[in-house]
Amino acid sequence: MSTLETRIAQGKGDAPADKVLRGGKIFDLMTGELLDGDIAICGDTIVGIMDTYDAAEVIDVTGLILVPGFIDTHLHIESSLVTPFEFDRCVGPRGVTTAICDPHEIANVIGSDGIRYFQQASEHTLMDIKVQLSSCVPSTHMETAGAELHAPEIAALKGHASGLGLAEFMNYPGVIFRDTGCMEKLALFEGGHIDGHCPLLTGKDLNAYISAGIRTEHEATSAEEALEKLRKGMRVLIREGSVSKDLHALQPLLSERTAPYMCLCTDDRNPLDIGEHGHLDYMIRELIRLGTPPLAAYRAASLSAAEAFGLKDRGQIAPGKRADIVALRSLEACDAQMVMAGGVVVTDAAFAARQIVPPVGRQSVKAPTVSATDFGHRGNKVETDVIGIREGQILTDHLHEDIEIADGDKRPDPARDLIRIAVVERHGKNGNIATGFVKGFGLKAGAIASTVCHDHHNIACVGASYDDMAVAANRLSDIEGGFVVVKDGAVLAELALPVAGLMSLEPFEAVRDALEQLRAAATSLGVTLEEPFLQLAFLALPVIPALKITDRGMVDVVKFEIIS
Repeated sequence: MSTLETRIAQGKGDAPADKVLRGGKIFDLMTGELLDGDIAICGDTIVGIMDTYDAAEVIDVTGLILVPGFIDTHLHIESSLVTPFEFDRCVGPRGVTTAICDPHEIANVIGSDGIRYFQQASEHTLMDIKVQLSSCVPSTHMETAGAELHAPEIAALKGHASGLGLAEFMNYPGVIFRDTGCMEKLALFEGGHIDGHCPLLTGKDLNAYISAGIRTEHEATSAEEALEKLRKGMRVLIREGSVSKDLHALQPLLSERTAPYMCLCTDDRNPLDIGEHGHLDYMIRELIRLGTPPLAAYRAASLSAAEAFGLKDRGQIAPGKRADIVALRSLEACDAQMVMAGGVVVTDAAFAARQIVPPVGRQSVKAPTVSATDFGHRGNKVETDVIGIREGQILTDHLHEDIEIADGDKRPDPARDLIRIAVVERHGKNGNIATGFVKGFGLKAGAIASTVCHDHHNIACVGASYDDMAVAANRLSDIEGGFVVVKDGAVLAELALPVAGLMSLEPFEAVRDALEQLRAAATSLGVTLEEPFLQLAFLALPVIPALKITDRGMVDVVKFEIIS
């Protein structure tokens, strides 16, 4: 058992260490040097480096380079489409040993019970899951979520060992205009960690937002935006998700000078992307390929992340630090050969030994049965507000297109890539159905529907056929949520996500395979987007400029109002 005395004794060499890693070289994040010597471990803590140690267990890492475990500084595990336990198994072997998550996806569906599920799961995963408390459930007043969390409900969730602070504060207008509810939540965490979310905010508005005590921010999509946030004292988190891909835009800013103030995060990344490209390991490889010094890339992935979130016990291979260690063949390849999380070697046997917490949020899809007539879009003028997709970003354009009215309806026009988008309220609150137009899918026929619909997680559906849209939306009720692709009344592919309509109960490998089939089915409809399902999900998030849609209608995010 690791005690203060045993740690000191093993570090001094007066007693054998519990474990020793021998034969590798330590990548020193202070100097960039490769250091020789054993790594001695007592329990979950490193107690010695740069020397020779005896141990009860010696692990041979000859020829490998040892770096600190990677820290994902902002993500929604629900967006991996698997439970926290499968997420652990999916990305742990790639070197991720700490994940700082915001469970606001599940909280928007089932409230505090969803956050408690993540807190309980964090007690049993191999990686260390830090559970931030969700600040914006719902994200705005312009959507219908399954639950609402106000300051008293958030206060009741404080005190768990996984807690670090308040998760991303998306309602930035509520902060800068001092909304009472926002002020109550911020006051709960005054002096502690508050995570940010303020896309395109600048000038005095950004000053006001940061003055609320908000310290970190992951929504910068340009070097200019990120630089202003850095200059104003924020830690900038470089994001590379399945839809939001900001790494290439921000990479030129990441240097050995700025690395202490920049971190890495994925936000929303699914098993298909992880399987094809990677997770934080992909980000590190890509940064180095683009010219980032390895010292800067690995600092951002570990030590800088630990410092940004007040995690003084990790981020470096050094005495007194948590034994989170990744063994690589080379820094450039970032190819994990062995991963240790809290002194435990990440293996299939270690995953199998975990205690699994039963899932929550079953039978959460309570949407009305819809018909083709529910998807018409009435209007009395041809000029139409259209959501313009920016592939690789969750920012959208507010387009204006002329769409003719026939029999009181503006119909989809696939030839112009103007297709119907609809949001159907699925929490059993009011049965709202809102419709609009979106450009950028490339869809020519059929329909795609999803209960992953940020952040309210109603049913989002796009289609060229009203009949197929109805089939797709109704099918989601049958399978407890998920993704569905339909053509000519037939389901071409689907993935059931019965945990709150967000997560599968299957292994991540099965989810990855299902996503491949879904992507192929979407492509067969003419879809040109690499990641159509998450791209669809973010079209309903009314805190990201410029035009979005919720169950209450089209939302002008710049004006922060529903378009009448």
